[in-house]
Amino acid sequence: MKQILKSLAIGLTLLAPFGVKAADLTVKAHPVAPVAAVYNWTGFYIGVNGGYGWGQQDPLNLISSRFDRTNFDLNGGFIGGTAGAQIQQGNVVLGVESDIDWANIKGSGVVIPAVAGVPAGITLNLTTKTDAIITARARFGMALNNFLLYGTGGAAFLRETANGTSIAGVPCGTAGVLVGCTESHWRPGLAAGLGAEYAFTPNWTVKGEYLYISAAGTGASKDQLNLVRFGANYKF
Repeated sequence: MKQILKSLAIGLTLLAPFGVKAADLTVKAHPVAPVAAVYNWTGFYIGVNGGYGWGQQDPLNLISSRFDRTNFDLNGGFIGGTAGAQIQQGNVVLGVESDIDWANIKGSGVVIPAVAGVPAGITLNLTTKTDAIITARARFGMALNNFLLYGTGGAAFLRETANGTSIAGVPCGTAGVLVGCTESHWRPGLAAGLGAEYAFTPNWTVKGEYLYISAAGTGASKDQLNLVRFGANYKF
């Protein structure tokens, strides 16, 4: 037994210097990867937008409420400004947005008006145009860091203009011919759509969206627009 203890003591004495050296060795820490920044959509913003629209409009009911419903196809471009505010909670983004656009969405054609289904017996050369669009909408979206998918819905207002160039082949405005050949009205309605927005800097974003607008006309008249637009926003 004494021999065993003596051997262990000798072994520990021999190993002691190695233990001291091992204790002095510095453990190197592995570098920690930086945490990726998460984009925050909360804030106020302003921007510009523009795009292309198409749909249907009833120019006869802009001139008089006595005529039956008539649809004219129209299409064209628009451009304007945007302002909004939103707040992010987790991945959910809620906000409000409004825009006003100058538009040149127009169509033209020849129509034989009818009253209660009975043709009036004359032809009308008409042009019709949506020349301004205003919307005020809520936005609700899902944020994937600096990429936002959203739906939107709210109120819309269309400024529509109808212009008669001739009635039964006689230039509009000629003595004895309908004097009120040009009429403009604001039509209230509803807007709904979907979009996507991408933040490429902390303050600048770009977006693309589709909006459908249905505006009330006279009586059962409904004017419809489809808008595809793109925009850029600056977030404060």
